[in-house]
Amino acid sequence: MAGGLELAYIAAAVAFILGLKLLGRAETARRGNALSAFGMLVAVVATLLAGGIDPLWVAVGLAVGALIGAVAARLVKMTAMPEMVALFNGSGGLASMGVAAAEWIQRPEQGIGTAAAIAAALVVGAIAASGSVVAWGKLSETLPGRPVRVPAQQVVISAVAIATLAGAAWFVVAPDGGAAGVVILATAVLAWVVGVLLVLPIGGADMPIVVSLLNAYSGLAASMAGFVLGNSALVVAGSLVGASGFILTNIMSKAMNRSLTNVLFGGFGGAPVASGTEIEGEVKPITAEDAYYILEAASNVIVVPGYGMAVAQAQHVVRELAELLEKNGAEVRYAIHPVAGRMPGHMNVLLAEANVPYERLVEPGDVNPTMDTVDVAIVIGANDVVNPAAREDASSPLYGMPIINVDEARTTFVLKRSMNPGFSGVQNPLFFKPNTRMLFGDGKAMVGELVSEFKETLGE
Repeated sequence: MAGGLELAYIAAAVAFILGLKLLGRAETARRGNALSAFGMLVAVVATLLAGGIDPLWVAVGLAVGALIGAVAARLVKMTAMPEMVALFNGSGGLASMGVAAAEWIQRPEQGIGTAAAIAAALVVGAIAASGSVVAWGKLSETLPGRPVRVPAQQVVISAVAIATLAGAAWFVVAPDGGAAGVVILATAVLAWVVGVLLVLPIGGADMPIVVSLLNAYSGLAASMAGFVLGNSALVVAGSLVGASGFILTNIMSKAMNRSLTNVLFGGFGGAPVASGTEIEGEVKPITAEDAYYILEAASNVIVVPGYGMAVAQAQHVVRELAELLEKNGAEVRYAIHPVAGRMPGHMNVLLAEANVPYERLVEPGDVNPTMDTVDVAIVIGANDVVNPAAREDASSPLYGMPIINVDEARTTFVLKRSMNPGFSGVQNPLFFKPNTRMLFGDGKAMVGELVSEFKETLGE
């Protein structure tokens, strides 16, 4: 039976890896998701058939998890996806903590290797869980989005982290000692505090990176839980989640021209930030009717979505406008910045929901070299990822961050409710450029007015 179990786990691991590969493309993502779920089903069934586990509790767990997932899928709005992803990351950390704790309670006389895995699962799982709760609070605006620091932040977090590692080391050396229970409980509490202290000082502009990092922590904790149980399928699944999360975190940090250390300890974003350079120019508002006449003559249009599009739920009407522009003879593409929105791939998810063809999505590196040939760039709810200060102002906190150079387009429309700066708190010189026109108002309503103008002209 042991050989059959390992074969089943290998088959599940292959399904996870192939599923992850298929998730890399929009047209194969659903198959990838289904294949990965099938792999997990194979692993669960094989584990149950191997015996040693009460199937009733597994059934209860599956029922509760399925119910929570189904309700969340039905009720949670697409705009609340970042918050839900944050909570799911935290759930993974909590589950790993529960597995590690239960295993130690049942078998306290562990070898040093298993004790180390238990301690790692508890510590990393606690950091993932508490950090995710704070991330959820910031994303949902339950907590302030600006960086929040405690006095002597670096000293405090260093002291708590050292105490956490010391507690974990104590437990590993004597997992069956008389004080082991108190030590590991105190270690888990300290790790929980570390997670809170790590995420509280991070500003809203860095939240996509934080969500990705916490996802990696959650996968790493699951992998440690796999070692605790001696379950190779869980080790592989957790390792894949952890590795992909760390790779994505690295990619997103580079997209902001910052190091992960700077993200974790930089405390950037959320409050107004002064720049050493005075912004010149004037804001030029425009009506939807006048914007229509410019768009009607355009043959090359770039749409740059941001979190404001998600808030306005404007993705469907944006796709409708793009279709009308294409009927009018224009080429329309969507430029997606890696850190646009509040979670990795946030804009891709919203546009996929609106059935925007994936081949119309382009990255900044693809579109920037030809930006001077673009007739109209439409910025909807994006701010920091199109801020030319990142390229022009060495005193700006955004300086050096790769952006989408919409200021080089022939005309740029910025859809915005007000002149308030973006989530980073950095003022945007784009709004004052000679080729920029501001369409003030709700993003969905303003795009809707443009759609109405086109429909009236095209007779639809």
